[in-house]
Amino acid sequence: MFEPILRGTRCALVLAVCAASVACSGVDTKTRSLLAVVSPYKIEVVQGNFVSKEQVEAIKPGMSREQVKDILGTSLLQSVFHADRWDYVFTLDRQGTEPQSRQLTVYFKGDAVDRVEGDPMPSESEFVGLLARSRSVKAVPLLEADESSLKSFPAPTAAASAPEAPATPVTAATAYPPLEAPAAP
Repeated sequence: MFEPILRGTRCALVLAVCAASVACSGVDTKTRSLLAVVSPYKIEVVQGNFVSKEQVEAIKPGMSREQVKDILGTSLLQSVFHADRWDYVFTLDRQGTEPQSRQLTVYFKGDAVDRVEGDPMPSESEFVGLLARSRSVKAVPLLEADESSLKSFPAPTAAASAPEAPATPVTAATAYPPLEAPAAP
């Protein structure tokens, strides 16, 4: 009577010991490659203002703050302690690519641009190419059949190729049954 329970307990104990020994033996390369394929989804995080090489080249010394704002947009960082400095920061973190971070600082003297410092910025086309390259595009399967594959199917018969006409003509319903049962008197 207790023999099936004991047999099940022994089997569970053997499986637990095997699982513990495998877990303690370390992770081999095959398991690592499986873990690399099966990974949790990592959300794409884009923060800040993207500033292109063309926009940086458009900023010239002597331009007003409004002109800079028209070209680059509102800066994310405007320090109370550094009123004559605007910082533009851009970060991009995508799954499968290295995180990117770029910074540009515009210095003012009064209301006019004094100088511009920062990381080398990509052009707009380089940035779009980077975004398109990091996304994996899977090959579209061929959706056509060539002559050799079509010959492997049986030839259609005359009866199968002509659709049959309905025996009775189909007419639109003119009256519908009631949705609710009639009220009892």
